[in-house]
Amino acid sequence: MMTLFQIYTTIFGIFESTLQRSLHLLFAIVLSFMICRVSKAKDPRVPWYDLIFIILALASFGYVVVNSGDIASRLAYVTPLTGVEMVVGVVGILVLWEASRRMLGRAFAIIMAAFLLYALFGQHLPGMLRHRGYDLGWVIDHVFYTTEGILGIPLGVSATYIFIFILFATFLEKTGAGDFFNQVSLALMGRFRGGPAKTAVVASGFMGMLSGSAVANVVTTGAFTIPLMKKLGYKPHFAGAVEACASSGGQFAPPVMGAAAFIIAEFTGIPYIKVAAAAAIPALMYFFSIGLQVHFRAIKEGIEGLPRDQLPSFTKEFAKGFHYVLPLVALVYFLIAGYTPLKAGLYAIVTLIIVTFARNPRFIKPVDFLKIFEASARTILEVAIACAAAGVIIGIISLTGLGLRLSTLIMSLAGGNSFLALLFTMVTAVILGMGLPTVAAYIIQAALLVPALVQLGIPLLAAHLFAFYYAIISAVTPPVALAAYAGAGVAGADVNKTALTAFKLALAAFIVPFMFAYGPALILIGEPIEIVSAACTAFVGIFALAASIEGWLVKRANLLERILLFAAALCLIKPGISTDTAGIALIVLAFILQKFRKSEVKNEVKSNLPGGVF
Repeated sequence: MMTLFQIYTTIFGIFESTLQRSLHLLFAIVLSFMICRVSKAKDPRVPWYDLIFIILALASFGYVVVNSGDIASRLAYVTPLTGVEMVVGVVGILVLWEASRRMLGRAFAIIMAAFLLYALFGQHLPGMLRHRGYDLGWVIDHVFYTTEGILGIPLGVSATYIFIFILFATFLEKTGAGDFFNQVSLALMGRFRGGPAKTAVVASGFMGMLSGSAVANVVTTGAFTIPLMKKLGYKPHFAGAVEACASSGGQFAPPVMGAAAFIIAEFTGIPYIKVAAAAAIPALMYFFSIGLQVHFRAIKEGIEGLPRDQLPSFTKEFAKGFHYVLPLVALVYFLIAGYTPLKAGLYAIVTLIIVTFARNPRFIKPVDFLKIFEASARTILEVAIACAAAGVIIGIISLTGLGLRLSTLIMSLAGGNSFLALLFTMVTAVILGMGLPTVAAYIIQAALLVPALVQLGIPLLAAHLFAFYYAIISAVTPPVALAAYAGAGVAGADVNKTALTAFKLALAAFIVPFMFAYGPALILIGEPIEIVSAACTAFVGIFALAASIEGWLVKRANLLERILLFAAALCLIKPGISTDTAGIALIVLAFILQKFRKSEVKNEVKSNLPGGVF
């Protein structure tokens, strides 16, 4: 039913925003209580206490659906809430809190509860945290009945754009696109040094872009890539870490970016296609870094590629599944042509269905459509609940002015130093994002931290992408590195060792946001010559970072050489003649030291980069 509702509104037009969002959320909450049980028992019957929650959800959010016209037209804070509306609001928020606890985990539920308590009792707190005080009616009005809270922009994006792209990703997965891209990637890169690991970087990055869930992608794609990496000679913890970083990083990659690009576009007012284009160079830098580290590790440990007779044929695999490329081409075409993301996603799905039937009319049966619809509805649950629950937090931040207070605090602690301000923002963002789904983490950071970045003079899009990067990278940042833990489970490796390795592999994602914060040309803000120049020096910096982390340039690097390379990477963060010159000079110095140093290990491979990267 939920999928049919979403398809109907995509084809025939979106309902009024309050109705569209509340109905979308009603479906999501009811389904979450039916699917995500407190008890682990396999009884197909819904427990009595979940039935109570379902009834309460139908009563509270059903009230909003039925009265959506009146709610949308009423004067918030001026028209007093009736007793019924107060009860409905309280019940609705409590039901949403329980749904978020089940779907998103205790960490998010605690954060949501803390913000609600802050709204009600923050007037008693000391210093900058104190606000003027709001009674229960005011908080309910703002959070539950206006588009500043639960029914705000994030839920609106979930109820429109995100669902259609989840449906598109599910169609791709169920029709076999995942296997196609795995096999094609392996055919292209499997014979090179460390080929299966590079296959994981490409294939997992692609599927992570579509799915938007790092953990789910690690478990599915990792079942194919991790055993291959282990077979080739990579240690289990490294194989699990590579998969975790690639799956997480897929959300950096345009055009879909795990569906978060739509929320960024709505928050900033910047067209979606421009957001996706702006993310391209930073995403390439991230995957370039992981690819280099995989390559350096293969050289250090003497890991070769797979024999040709163990590789699939590129020609055969591409001929067998080239039709999977056509929907992606159609998606990009319609976006560039100016169609809305909603229509572009719909036309991409139609293209996929047509080419799949043309290729094999029996490939998708009517029952398969039902399975795809069910899988899509299950996938959207976490996103919808996250968007609605994060809306509570956003509403309280806007009501109390907490975002501006935090911005003032960060600027005060930094003493006007932009680097320190960015550093404090990064640390706060990573902590806030730990254990949370990417969408929820980004929404909270956009409300709390982006104002501080804009106050620093950072362009709005760069500020949002800065927050977005750290929302994603928290999935591989210890101690709550959920994607890395999933990779460790698939690889049969130590979880802490895998998490630390993933953190090192993903270190570029901690530096890249600083690069485009200081040099917006990396996100296509500037003249063409500035963009090309910034990209070139940034990729050199990423090369230096990867070489420093893995301890390899043209041979095994000693401590001094690794320090020089890391310092070079730091210099190249901030664009400018002096910093670029210093960074490149340090790389050259490390290279000269290696050339004139006797080899510490016999038979070291003397392959120079970039020719041997892939």
